[in-house]
Amino acid sequence: MPIQNLVIVGSGPAGYTAAIYAARANLRPLLITGFQAGGIPGGQLMTTTFVENFPGFPNGVIGPELMDLIKAQALRWGTGLVEADAENIDLSKRPFLIEAEGKPIHTHSLIIATGASAIRLGLPQEKIFWSRGISACAICDGATPQFRKEELGVVGGGDSACEEAVYLTKFGSHVHLLVRSAQLRASAAMVDRVLANPMITIHWDSEVVDVEGGDWMTRIQVKKRKSGKTYLLPLRGLFYAIGHKPNSELVLGQVKTNSKGYILTEPGRPETSVEGVFAAGDISDSEWRQGITAAGSGCKAALAAERWLSKNGLADFVERDVIEPSEVKTSTPTEITTESNYEPDALWQKGSYALRKLYHDSNRPLLVVYTSSACGPCYVLKPQLRRVLEELEGKAQGVEIDIEIDQDIALQAGVGGTPTVQLFKEKELIKEWTGVKQRSEFKKQILASLKTV
Repeated sequence: MPIQNLVIVGSGPAGYTAAIYAARANLRPLLITGFQAGGIPGGQLMTTTFVENFPGFPNGVIGPELMDLIKAQALRWGTGLVEADAENIDLSKRPFLIEAEGKPIHTHSLIIATGASAIRLGLPQEKIFWSRGISACAICDGATPQFRKEELGVVGGGDSACEEAVYLTKFGSHVHLLVRSAQLRASAAMVDRVLANPMITIHWDSEVVDVEGGDWMTRIQVKKRKSGKTYLLPLRGLFYAIGHKPNSELVLGQVKTNSKGYILTEPGRPETSVEGVFAAGDISDSEWRQGITAAGSGCKAALAAERWLSKNGLADFVERDVIEPSEVKTSTPTEITTESNYEPDALWQKGSYALRKLYHDSNRPLLVVYTSSACGPCYVLKPQLRRVLEELEGKAQGVEIDIEIDQDIALQAGVGGTPTVQLFKEKELIKEWTGVKQRSEFKKQILASLKTV
């Protein structure tokens, strides 16, 4: 691979906005999306329902849909994608070295836009009940059958916590918002929504000590911080919204960071302590942390990178054959399969009818992916699964089940969150995965099932 003009690591609003500006400057940027490390491709907006404060969307826009639009714009102008995790970054020599999927990528300039990841509480039994009652994403997992018409809890006092509490009232019988302090830190609009919602009870001055249950979480231990008194609160679901930590592990010790790991730049500037390396988004912003501020910082980082490359005679500009790039298509939801449009040989279909038919009639491996409409990780995973099926050229098939529509199927399958993927062969469950996994993992398991008789 030739030396790149610019590599962008991270695919949230900052990374993709930087890509848009760099691509329009004919720099042919290469963007490493990330996959599992530090969250999911698309950043924190992938775990958000309605984004109501991003300019241009007067009625709001679903977070994953917004990121799909920004990504499509970056691709339209010629951004190259590496859909993998950056495994190593070496800034000790020039050109800089980034490794992804075990392959070296050399670049003259670098924009770090790796964002931040959700913080966990570290409760004694947290690992035991993770995905069995505890989640860090109400938007992803709130529609899970086990949470419906049950008492649910959210930990936190900021915008994310308030948003998740309101969102969960769609599914639970009541929502308990556990706040460490005596006030909410959220925006006035979100505070008003929480206080006006009769389905939400706020527990002030409260912290979660531990969780309890059997196969599934049934209650939590809560402590009043001032008095030290503890009590048990019956809950079937507990959702974390307690802040984030910067995903700066790849460059720690190579660029200057503060005590919390945020990359240091001059106020209002994207340059880091290493010439030719720039930072954008939440990786260098511990205060504002908004989608629009991340996008703005991505713009500045790309402009600064272009100026730096040009000043140092390193820019290799693209010569476009076509001045205006063709329009790109954004992803569209899969149509629900019925008796009239069912195709026994189709690679991908949706809904209970297709599942029943393929489960009983097909002798090919069957991937069943359980999703929900607002699940950001589902947006990431579904195209990867479809790509696997295309590569296998009809040797396996896939069915998408929306757990909000087909609740009984999800409950019978024991789905504890989205995305969940199950692999069947001749009515036998071969393997189950939760969350986003590498494409190769699914393909390997399907190929193994084809060898068994």
